[in-house]
Amino acid sequence: MTLETWLLAFALATIYGAGFHFWQGGSARRLALYLLAGWLGFTIGHFAGDALDIHLLQIGGMNAFAATVGSLIALAAARMLVTNDTPASQK
Repeated sequence: MTLETWLLAFALATIYGAGFHFWQGGSARRLALYLLAGWLGFTIGHFAGDALDIHLLQIGGMNAFAATVGSLIALAAARMLVTNDTPASQK
């Protein structure tokens, strides 16, 4: 991957994390968590897409589709890990 592709990947992962934080809200700590989850999920998704031979939306050397799916999964997992949304009947 070229430097431009790495920069685009970093920008997309940052946008996903920041957008998720904007949608879900929270403190600066949550923003940091969502950014890290977005970056990590994007990276894992990209390499998983390469390993599984998924080339649905290829931008240069980047598997944008698989990376986006990985980022969204990581963001959802981070959200589930930090929230304490238990139903009222279980309290």
